[in-house]
Amino acid sequence: MIHTYSGYENKVKTNLEKRVQSMEMEDKIFRVLVPMEDEVEAARDGKKKLVKKKVFPGYVLVEMIVTDDSWYVVRNTPGVTGFVGAGNKPIPLEEHEIRRILRQLGGDEIKVRINLELGQSVRIISGPFENFTGTIEEISPERQKVKVKVSLFGRETPVELDYTQVDPI
Repeated sequence: MIHTYSGYENKVKTNLEKRVQSMEMEDKIFRVLVPMEDEVEAARDGKKKLVKKKVFPGYVLVEMIVTDDSWYVVRNTPGVTGFVGAGNKPIPLEEHEIRRILRQLGGDEIKVRINLELGQSVRIISGPFENFTGTIEEISPERQKVKVKVSLFGRETPVELDYTQVDPI
């Protein structure tokens, strides 16, 4: 894993891939990866858009055999600030860490990022409670759900909804 300037991960990936080709290091540097995942961003105007989000901002994964030559090629790529590890010797990721990252990247699950807070008023935009308004009582990011308290027949009733079913007022 290499550390880069924040926001330059894709540029570093491109530069490193070009350097690997031009310096004929394909036998030692195999794959360069900027871990990204799809996320639905819930905007304040009610529209939802799919965005790519970096899993590890400021880092790029490199699959390589570490030799003096391969280390030099990676370390001297523009935008690379260094390897993750102590001193000049990079510390490789454990096999289970690599499997977990690759499984996470290959997953079909799309995360939703929201701009909601506890106590905020929202309008329900889909489902059986469509067009009701209520107050956020609980937010469960791991399940991507919110619990909204709505007035139903004169009583406050908690309703569990997906992030995508509510819009801030």
